[in-house]
Amino acid sequence: MQQGCVLCEGAGGRLVFEGAKLRVIHAQEAGFPAFYRVIWREHAAEFSDLDAADRVLCMEAVAVVEQCLREHLRPTKINLAALGNMVAHLHWHVIARFADDSHFPGSVWAAVQRERSAAREAETTARLPAAEAAMIERLGNRSF
Repeated sequence: MQQGCVLCEGAGGRLVFEGAKLRVIHAQEAGFPAFYRVIWREHAAEFSDLDAADRVLCMEAVAVVEQCLREHLRPTKINLAALGNMVAHLHWHVIARFADDSHFPGSVWAAVQRERSAAREAETTARLPAAEAAMIERLGNRSF
């Protein structure tokens, strides 16, 4: 744990799954209801700070979250990112994207392309419990 690190000192969002090595949270990002983060428990700034086995484990968790979002939400695309510029604690963004979201085809941090669709966001939000139940089941069956 590193003092002053928001991901060491807090969950980083609504907790969906917590394992010995990592946790999955649902981020509160306006306009993007299917925005998740896979957060490594121990403070590590870079992916290469993990040993080979932990790198595999981390990416397996990212893949599980991606698969569950694809199966339950049927997005146009899944965005994966591990930036760490603002918070230098290893975490992966896993974001379900839709062709009619406000920023598509740009990144969620790019310029707005169109108005947000409250109906689309509500429809996506309604499907999240099933996607999260699948995440919990699949992640819980492994040593994450």
